[in-house]
Amino acid sequence: MGPLDGVRIVEVAGIGPGPFAGMMLSDMGAEVLRVDRAQSVRGGDPSQPPPDPLARGRRSVGLDLKHPDGLAALLRLVEGADGLIEGFRPGVMERLGAGPDVCLERNAKLVYGRMTGWGQEGPMAHAAGHDINYIALAGALDPIGPKGGKPVPPLNLVGDFGGGGMFLAFGMACALFEARGSGQGQVVDAAMVDGASTLMAFIRGLQAMGVWREERGANMLDGGAHFYDTYETSDGGYVSIGSIEPQFYAELLDKAGLSDESLPGQMARDEWPAMKERFEALFKTKTRDQWCEIMEGSDICFAPVLSLSEVPNHPHNVHRASFVDVGGTQQPAPAPRFSRTAPAAPAPAAHPGEHTDAALADWGFSESEREQLRQSKAIA
Repeated sequence: MGPLDGVRIVEVAGIGPGPFAGMMLSDMGAEVLRVDRAQSVRGGDPSQPPPDPLARGRRSVGLDLKHPDGLAALLRLVEGADGLIEGFRPGVMERLGAGPDVCLERNAKLVYGRMTGWGQEGPMAHAAGHDINYIALAGALDPIGPKGGKPVPPLNLVGDFGGGGMFLAFGMACALFEARGSGQGQVVDAAMVDGASTLMAFIRGLQAMGVWREERGANMLDGGAHFYDTYETSDGGYVSIGSIEPQFYAELLDKAGLSDESLPGQMARDEWPAMKERFEALFKTKTRDQWCEIMEGSDICFAPVLSLSEVPNHPHNVHRASFVDVGGTQQPAPAPRFSRTAPAAPAPAAHPGEHTDAALADWGFSESEREQLRQSKAIA
């Protein structure tokens, strides 16, 4: 089930964006086999799966890739796969003996997906880094933060997941589609700095039009405008307002009780700070729920700012079944949605090496071959 049903992917286990891409591909119906390090296999009760959404939906085998037999087993898996994804620094897979050249020689149709922060080449390619560093170099960090304050990291959403894992999954889907026609595989070089830069395309467009200032908290979308911001309510909650279009702004003023007052024009930038102070005082006159009763569901472009624990219980999310229980852990449901090839509910995350024997059997390893791998300690 799912639009990627029938696609087989080998995922060499990593952290962050790599597993996120594996989750996305698995959510869409691909059979993704996670290869964990044999040294990480510690056992575990299958009835108590790890509460990790990024590891859901795929089986795990434990291989020692530094053991000749473990490497040979990985290359055997590659022969029966449509794709492989890995998230090591450039050159690591080559040193292990499973770089793109070796794998494509074994399987000419293989799509070899590589997830790094800086990319496979360039002056910084081999340097360590994290999300905050990649989005800093991409220009995505500098605009985020309060007026007069320092840049604030937006969790690790922009680099690791938006600019990283999601771009890797998209690149894999594109290359897998192309390989179906050409019969040829290729390498997908997904770099978080590239993805984060691409996510900034719209802001760069605003800058090119002369309407974006290189100053935090001074623009329409960065908290500078009073009609696109969050406001504290009397009970300590927050609401979000995004009334950009004139008709939506007019409805905001109407429902806020300000439509009869003489106010400056919506786009009078010099008046934004004063209007923000006015809105701050106004929204503190009612609770978050009271503002929801007045504004939610209207064309104001309004929503309450929900905590992580509140999100699954909001009526809209409940109606759309946006969250599912996977192995006892509440998780986001697979997205996007499909009218005809809806993916199945994801399976719980696996303990490292939980399915070594069964998965290898399904991928064509005989009992004697599996026993030989066990005896040599190449699998766990």
